[in-house]
Amino acid sequence: MGVVTPPTDRTPKQDRSRATRQRLLEAAVACLAEHGWAGSTVSVVAEHAGVSRGAAQHHFPTREDLFTAAVEYVAEERSAALRALPVQGRTAVVAALVDLYTGPLFRAALQLWVAASNESQLRPRVTELEARVGRETHRIAVELLAADETKPGARETVQGLLDMARGLGLANVLTDDTARRQRVVAQWAALVDDALD
Repeated sequence: MGVVTPPTDRTPKQDRSRATRQRLLEAAVACLAEHGWAGSTVSVVAEHAGVSRGAAQHHFPTREDLFTAAVEYVAEERSAALRALPVQGRTAVVAALVDLYTGPLFRAALQLWVAASNESQLRPRVTELEARVGRETHRIAVELLAADETKPGARETVQGLLDMARGLGLANVLTDDTARRQRVVAQWAALVDDALD
């Protein structure tokens, strides 16, 4: 009988596979936000993640699989972070919700939306993903704002806040809109507070 040499890497294969998948998802969002859809290929993402193209395709057989999974992954991470926020005033909640739409995740999602508007195979996947993310974000916003949606106008107030936040995210895509955004957030927080009380 031969001698079995133990592997030098003690990390179980499943853990390495999970770590590779996570690196690919994070790299895909970063590439999409930085380079847009046209500049974000599987090869570019694999290089950014420090893995081979074959490893990337093992986890995500198509480009569409990779990018929709990446945006979904980061959206879930952001949702978890929002749910973990400590109880705080509505102004802080409004600011945190607006932050969802002004960071790299929003830029990546925006690139995916634009690509989906022109690519029929991507459109249904992105539409379904955005509907799910939108419902979850609304649910979290209702909880964080302690909004009673049985009151007339409460649901529309929360949805209006999220729509406004998305608009602020769009305004921030081309130029840094931080100063104006802070004033708008303060005003919207006051409006939301009045509407939900």
